[in-house]
Amino acid sequence: MSELITAELVDLDLSAETKSAAARSLAERMVAAGRVSDLDGFLADVAAREAQMPTGLDGGIGIPHCRSEHVTEPSLAFGRSARGIDFGAADGPADLVFLIAAPAGADEDHLTILSGLARRLTDPDFTGALRVERDPGAAAALIRGERLPADATDAGDSVPEPSGAGAAAGDEQEEPFRIVAVTSCPTGIAHTYMAAESLEAAALADGVVLSVETQGSAGFERLDPAVIAAADAVIWAHDVEVREKARFGGKPVVDVGVKAGINRPAELIAEARRKAGRGEVGGTSDAAEDAAGADGTGASHGASAHVGVRLRTYLMSGVSYMVPFVAAGGLLIALSFAIGGYEIANAPSVADHFVWGEADSWAALLNQIGTAAFGFLVPVLAGYIAYGMADRPALVPGFVGGAIALTVDAGFLGGLVAGLLAGAVVMAIQRMKVHRTLRGIMPVLVIPLIASVAVGFLMFIVVGKPIASLQQALTDWLNGLSGSNAVILGVVLGLMMCFDMGGPLNKVAYAFAVGGLADPTPGSLKVMAAVMAAGMVPPLAMALATTVRRRLFTRAEQENGRAAWVLGASFISEGAIPFAAADPLRVIPSVMAGGAVTGALSMAFGCTLRAPHGGVFVVPLIGQPFLYLLAIAAGTAVATTLVVTLKGLRRSPEEAAPTADRPKIPAAA
Repeated sequence: MSELITAELVDLDLSAETKSAAARSLAERMVAAGRVSDLDGFLADVAAREAQMPTGLDGGIGIPHCRSEHVTEPSLAFGRSARGIDFGAADGPADLVFLIAAPAGADEDHLTILSGLARRLTDPDFTGALRVERDPGAAAALIRGERLPADATDAGDSVPEPSGAGAAAGDEQEEPFRIVAVTSCPTGIAHTYMAAESLEAAALADGVVLSVETQGSAGFERLDPAVIAAADAVIWAHDVEVREKARFGGKPVVDVGVKAGINRPAELIAEARRKAGRGEVGGTSDAAEDAAGADGTGASHGASAHVGVRLRTYLMSGVSYMVPFVAAGGLLIALSFAIGGYEIANAPSVADHFVWGEADSWAALLNQIGTAAFGFLVPVLAGYIAYGMADRPALVPGFVGGAIALTVDAGFLGGLVAGLLAGAVVMAIQRMKVHRTLRGIMPVLVIPLIASVAVGFLMFIVVGKPIASLQQALTDWLNGLSGSNAVILGVVLGLMMCFDMGGPLNKVAYAFAVGGLADPTPGSLKVMAAVMAAGMVPPLAMALATTVRRRLFTRAEQENGRAAWVLGASFISEGAIPFAAADPLRVIPSVMAGGAVTGALSMAFGCTLRAPHGGVFVVPLIGQPFLYLLAIAAGTAVATTLVVTLKGLRRSPEEAAPTADRPKIPAAA
């Protein structure tokens, strides 16, 4: 096993002025050493991780890092800057920069070495020694742990012969604290990975070995059972139910919402340490109730969680599984209308009438595939709400209840109720004491059978028709919206989409719009258009603001602003979260105002949308596309003007905190 860092990977006179230039300079050394196979590909991976979350640490330290298929072996390059480089830390630029490169599947030994480095970064003697060391080989040995900080001032010391990958140093260190984590959000687009990145950065700074399993609507790769078995504690940062919870049994658990993983990762790691030290098994976050009540970022999902929090988790679990069906089906139907017109919905079955060379045949094929996908929306919603409540035994009664909801015309609301009923019935059955001989067949036969009968009876005989009447009333109300009523609804939806940018209110508005696509009407298509338009405003406004008034934003925010153009255009509201987290009192009201304007204009213009996602990339499939873009532009302009004005009322970051961009001078200077 080769060394993690050698003299050729050390630059004690790093001349780069930006973090991207610093990463390139250090990465070039890795390429020369044969540790990175594709410089540009690797730097793209570094930039992608940096765009998700700044990697600056307090104390003048920057730790750009990534896992990349372009890395041939785990490596670390070190650079020391005399001027300082902004990596987004609150206390200013970094003069010590560590570029960490791991292959797309770094093994446990190398993660242990990396955690050992992270632990030493908290030692002022270690960082102080790196600031005065004048020999690259000695600096590399110091980082590997083969030299003590007290020896660093002896520039003429020879570097001891390494014993292999810093293994000797690793042997002298105490066994690192190990955590396994699961992060998840309903869509699996942004929050899931932002929480994972935030936890990884905090773990690196704390000397903790952390392995994260990201669970979202796109699926997940299970943690190795050996990694779970070796873990000292577990962190669940999730807004949908953690899948296969039994894998983590017998370990201390910190159970919070996904935003807690983004906003306070260090606290969660500290709490995991405390729980492990007390020998607790299972449990939720100690501060979950307080955090949930304050901002929803620490919502606990354990048995003691607030009823409202658990209900939202169950509903979001169903929505997360439903969204891919909506996305695929909606886009296919929209494409079919773009090719063959709206009358293509009445085309005969392509199983009997299909001509290879006719566009209408292909349009009909897309329409019928999309319609088939849409037919699963309500059963999938109900099935996975029940699954979130009571795991696999609840899937069958949940799907059955959802199918019955369609049969009795109860629609989306019927699916919600059926899922909750199925989950509740299964949970009640699971609490019953049964003879030991029956336990083996309970989850595969008895529970699905009894629960399906109970849910079917309730949906057919008791609640199905009343819910169908309510669903019809809601549909009639949406279709009858016009004038000021439609505008008011657009304002409300716009405010909800922009208040927490991917949080609970945002997801409620989005779920309301997506539910309307299960049985599309002119009113529900207008709602979907307004929701997507408003959700694009926050990142687009922040991108525009960082372009027109750069000096009002830090360098890290300016770089985030460039990424926000793409995120906003793609309808990923979470692109504005870094700005809102840094300055909530100015950013959130501004983007809410812009979202309200966009939502109101979209409804007033009568814009419609059959696709649940896609941003500007589905504009050709939107009813009234030019007016739709005008609504987005107007809301973006309003939000940009407000945030620039509010930030301009105070001094710019350079004036308010002159040390933010003032270079740190290393002790060696």
